[in-house]
Amino acid sequence: MQLYQGRPDTNEGRLEREIRTYDFLDGLGIHYIRTDHERADNMEACNEIDAVLGVVICKNLFLCNRQKTKYYLLMMPGDKKFKTKELSKQINSARLSFAGPEDMLKYLNIEPGAVSIMGLMNDRENQVQLLIDEDVLQDEYIGCHPCVCTSSLKIRTADVIEKYLPATEHTYSVVHLVGED
Repeated sequence: MQLYQGRPDTNEGRLEREIRTYDFLDGLGIHYIRTDHERADNMEACNEIDAVLGVVICKNLFLCNRQKTKYYLLMMPGDKKFKTKELSKQINSARLSFAGPEDMLKYLNIEPGAVSIMGLMNDRENQVQLLIDEDVLQDEYIGCHPCVCTSSLKIRTADVIEKYLPATEHTYSVVHLVGED
């Protein structure tokens, strides 16, 4: 894996959703470092990418309530365990579960394995609430996918919070996840 400054030189072989991500970030003047790799749809593969980028790629979970009336994108450190009960209590939502692939596509224009904060640019009706574990906000950089799981980005956390999120018209709630029994 090699590191590149910014977008690929050519759009050839790239999905439209990936190109739109680069267009969006470039339009906001957000600097990012990119690496291309084999399909990374699990945390083990992401750990290898972390080492190349020098950043921890967040675990991004797309969740919903039982009625499928509320959707959440949770960003948390990859090494933390997710406890549904712990998060449910903090956001006052009973029976959280993982949203299905059809909902990922509908709301974030992302497929399983590529869930990322970058998908919020596709949620123009603000159907998805962003939840960020407090530990993610402590890092200078965030690692994420550009809406595909064959590339990864390293972006300043401040740029994501101060530039990217306002441009997507999303806010976020900070959660405290312990991840222990």
